[in-house]
Amino acid sequence: MNPADKVEKWSIDKLIPYARNSRTHSDEQISQIAASIKEWGWTTPILVDEQGGIIAGHGRTLAAQKLKMTEVPVVIAKGWSDTKKRAYIIADNKLALNADWDHEMLALELGELGDLGFDLDLIGFAVNENLEFPSPENDTDDDGDSKYSKKIDAPVYEPTEDCPQIVELYDKDKYEELTAKIYQDDSIDSEIKDFLLAAAARHIRFDFEQIAEFYAHAPPDLQQLMEDSALVIVDFDKAIAGGYVKLSQNISEIYASEKGEAQ
Repeated sequence: MNPADKVEKWSIDKLIPYARNSRTHSDEQISQIAASIKEWGWTTPILVDEQGGIIAGHGRTLAAQKLKMTEVPVVIAKGWSDTKKRAYIIADNKLALNADWDHEMLALELGELGDLGFDLDLIGFAVNENLEFPSPENDTDDDGDSKYSKKIDAPVYEPTEDCPQIVELYDKDKYEELTAKIYQDDSIDSEIKDFLLAAAARHIRFDFEQIAEFYAHAPPDLQQLMEDSALVIVDFDKAIAGGYVKLSQNISEIYASEKGEAQ
């Protein structure tokens, strides 16, 4: 029988970790898995044998324990030999590692999710994490040419003739909903209330395409304030120095090289 044909709910105390599991799970990763379960629920049951021995899902089990869950969904590998179970424990982890990323598409997706206000920690990426792109020196095609462009082309926005209204630049609905609740709760200490109000600003969603358009029509003094607020990036070097842009070491070296050639 295919294990995935039937999902059961088992007491978490019934599950037995594999003593020779070669895959490790840091406290940080367990916390990320726990946060993922809270956000999306259980999307992948734990694979166990008839006795409750964990074959796949050690990390999810630890996360469930962290969340103090008493029951977890499982699928049962019935009739599997000891050799088959031991091999799958390794295969389940290794096969996923053999996949690669489409870095351009990943950066696009993460950027848009971040702009929409989604917490990237929930999918395993920190907000300020640098994506490591393959080294151009070690990744060439059959002709010996690099598969990746060494040129760093920052996107340049071409303004139109229409200047958007301020209300089109950002969405404050979630922010205003939170601040209303905070203001209405008289039991909250004023110092804590100030902290929560500051945190609520994280839920303001900015439309950077509209902001770029507005910037193009703004007077110089307002443009400078928008640059200082990192709403737009005009001076790439200043953005790096100010911490608004972070580069991996490899990309940083390429940027420095290209900049030197241009001077």
